Amino acid sequence: MADNRLTRQQIYDRIRSSSKEEYVRSEMLRLGFWTAKSGNTQITEVLLQQEATLTKELNQLMQERTRYRNKEAVLKEMRMKRMAEARRKREETKQKRELQRLEKAEAWRKRKQDEIVYLGETVSAGLQPGQSNEALLLQRGLPVFHTEKELAAAAGVDLRELRFLCYHRKVSAVNHYRKFLLPKKSGGHRLISAPMPRIKKVQYWVLHQILNKVPLHAAANGFATGRSIVTNAQPHVGRQVVINADVKDFFPSIHFKRVKGVFEKLGYNERIATILALLCTEAVTQEVVIDGKTYFVQKGCRVLPQGAPGSPAITNILCYQLDKRLQGVAGKHQYQYTRYADDISFSGSETTLAAEAMVWRIRKILQEEGFTVHPDKVRIMRKGARQEVTGIVVNKQPGIPREKLRRFRALLHRIKTKGWEGVQWGEGNIVSAMLGYVNFIKMVDPVKAARFEKEIALLGQLPGFTEAQKQVPLTPAPEALQKPSDTNPPSAPNTGEGDWWKVV
Repeated sequence: MADNRLTRQQIYDRIRSSSKEEYVRSEMLRLGFWTAKSGNTQITEVLLQQEATLTKELNQLMQERTRYRNKEAVLKEMRMKRMAEARRKREETKQKRELQRLEKAEAWRKRKQDEIVYLGETVSAGLQPGQSNEALLLQRGLPVFHTEKELAAAAGVDLRELRFLCYHRKVSAVNHYRKFLLPKKSGGHRLISAPMPRIKKVQYWVLHQILNKVPLHAAANGFATGRSIVTNAQPHVGRQVVINADVKDFFPSIHFKRVKGVFEKLGYNERIATILALLCTEAVTQEVVIDGKTYFVQKGCRVLPQGAPGSPAITNILCYQLDKRLQGVAGKHQYQYTRYADDISFSGSETTLAAEAMVWRIRKILQEEGFTVHPDKVRIMRKGARQEVTGIVVNKQPGIPREKLRRFRALLHRIKTKGWEGVQWGEGNIVSAMLGYVNFIKMVDPVKAARFEKEIALLGQLPGFTEAQKQVPLTPAPEALQKPSDTNPPSAPNTGEGDWWKVV
């Protein structure tokens, strides 16, 4: 038989929890000394329960009274309670903040998968969500993008690669451009920044899907469909005076903010415009080798790279307001105006305005539009002397300069009689240079160019032609030439109102 007897401590605990009478009654019921028939147990039970409750409350009050007599103990107990409550709240706050941190980190991770939120210092301020001007874009026949995810999908890349191609770093081990020098026809060298295949692919997409769809000013003849150096020279044929001017540091003077303004003016929101501008510009950098590893350190602001597919189209769009103003001043004084990239040409009669006065107006307008006339490349050619526009003689009809044409004929005769060894035409690969010159002639005189092409084809059968065709290595750009003469963006001209780039 199991021993159900309680210990002394258990008995004390039961008495404290109720009362002595209640304990005695319950024990008598348990042991059989008291039954339900032994009297009015219901009333007795209620009374005992009430007595037990009152006794318990009285005991608690007595304990509190005893405790309150010891002030130090009471204060200590209160402090302990406050400290315990503070610890509990701190723990709750800690758990709440940790949960918020995890939720925020997860939201940030998901956001980075769907958005581009940062692309480097000085260029990320505009990466806020926004709506593009859909009506304006559709009116211009341009693709509509509200988010970078839509842009990446249309360009055929994922968001991660788009972020990599756009990211602007002050110091980087990666450069998206290869720099080298190309000889100029007028002497000297031109710094070319050729894009690498990955960014070049996206730049071609921007060119074909966006830039080529924007209408240009009628005076812009460079790198535009259906226009050439011939259409650029044609309006200046047979004029009394011809003025040629060259824009100094044309591509380097078009910096990131101006390119971004082009895309915003077309109708894209600031985030899309920022990404497109980063794709189409490059930072001026200096190559540094440390511990055998090459780094590219930023030396200036982002500018248009001369050699990227979209750069000429961007300059044409950006120069719309410039062309409009120069066309206006030309028409006012009965002059003709055309522009081929950075070559500006005017022609007319000095009876209405002297050529020197026209040059002054050209300088002023260019300065107001954020450009500078090259001081050494302003030419005023009057009737009686040879007049040229973009390499084409325009005195009576479009023609090729005779001196160079005679030298080219002499070159062909030299190759025909003595072979390819030791001959030179321009710099680099002689065959490519010769064919390039023939293509130039073809734009002005197709019949003459066809005869030259046949001669070169016959000369290709002579010994030494294979060696002459070998590609000459491109001249790498020295460090001194990798930085434009002015790496700071030109100050915004005071035009009074509106966006100063005045695209369209």
